[in-house]
Amino acid sequence: MDWFTLSVVIILLAASAFFALSETALTGASRASMLRLSKQGNRDADVVSRLFDMRERLIGALLLGNNIANIGASALATGIFTAWFGEVGVLYATGVMTALVVIFAEVLPKTIAINAPDRVSLAVARPMRATVFVLGPVLAVIEAIVRFLMRLIGFKVGANQPILSPTERLRGAVDLLHHEGKVEKQDRDMLGGLLDLRELQVSDVMVHRTEMVMVNADLPQEDLVREVLATEYTRIPLWRDTPENIIGVLHAKDLLRAIRAAEGDVSHIDVASLALPPWFVPEMRSVSEQLKAFRRRKTHFALVVDEYGEVEGIVTLEDILEEIVGDISDEQDVQVAGVRVQPDGSVVVDGSVPIRDLNRAMDWGLPDEEATTVAGLVIHEARSIPERGQSFTFHGFRFRVLRRERNRITALRIVPVPRGETEETRPRRAGTAF
Repeated sequence: MDWFTLSVVIILLAASAFFALSETALTGASRASMLRLSKQGNRDADVVSRLFDMRERLIGALLLGNNIANIGASALATGIFTAWFGEVGVLYATGVMTALVVIFAEVLPKTIAINAPDRVSLAVARPMRATVFVLGPVLAVIEAIVRFLMRLIGFKVGANQPILSPTERLRGAVDLLHHEGKVEKQDRDMLGGLLDLRELQVSDVMVHRTEMVMVNADLPQEDLVREVLATEYTRIPLWRDTPENIIGVLHAKDLLRAIRAAEGDVSHIDVASLALPPWFVPEMRSVSEQLKAFRRRKTHFALVVDEYGEVEGIVTLEDILEEIVGDISDEQDVQVAGVRVQPDGSVVVDGSVPIRDLNRAMDWGLPDEEATTVAGLVIHEARSIPERGQSFTFHGFRFRVLRRERNRITALRIVPVPRGETEETRPRRAGTAF
């Protein structure tokens, strides 16, 4: 009889280990992975997804089954040890069962599940579905009692919302995978750039009007053609009377076709007539919406205007794609060294370099909410236009103005401040040198 009871104790310990294994695996499994496997035809993943949808009942089944197994095993073991050793057997049973439950029914199965939650979830999915079905009536009563008690203490069921938005949670998952070495920096940056499209405005990615290449449509035809062919771009805005009066956008291929049709005689070509009507977009439009607009209109080029209708710059499809994949260079691009790492560890940066590009290149975290360029960030923090040689310390970096042209900061030197340095050891003020 004792051997039969002992066998039941072992079976109950195995059941407790199963429930502990299932609890850790099913609470730690990735819903995204299960959804992906489900779409690939994995039926066990379908079962896991359905268990996720009934999370309250699943947790109830796991806890109920685990407690029944542990309590039953402990009660039977106490009877066996009491029959063998008398009243002192209660102490022996407590010590032995504690060791067995902790090691074999808790730590060991949960450690296994932690190391492979997705695989273990697929393995236990069908048995857990059967368990939830069998214990359904009991679990329904338990859920009703729990909900009543929660309402009694003023806790609204289902009222809690996640702290982060789905986008931020996805970004956090990507950062975590990168930290664990499972996602390379380039892939992390690409995924991060894709998630940022909805938060960015066209003004954050456009080419500013001070850097635009435009051609005067009033030039003689020979000079106009020469100016267009001298640029490294395929789409060139044409203006008339004043640079703000843009009359069209000329595509270099259209000009070359016209030159070929005229057998090289550019004097007979009306270049302005070859230009396409300009497309103006507001600077506050989100980048994701602009990407959709590019696809709808099947064009790659737009002029950006502010709320007063003044031209602020240009935005192209390439500018948006570069926010995802990084800088795209071809044989026609003019390489401008905007970020130059120095041997002493400092970084010399052109003032016009976008903060996002600098963060991506150096893996930094400078804020880009209040300014688009590095120069704009310094001006925003300094609340003035600094003079050449002035230095500022903020956001964990020290900025020194190397060059200024009129009201524009054109070059800065940036040095990360060691973590050990505090504002008490190095005061934050302007006009100090490195």
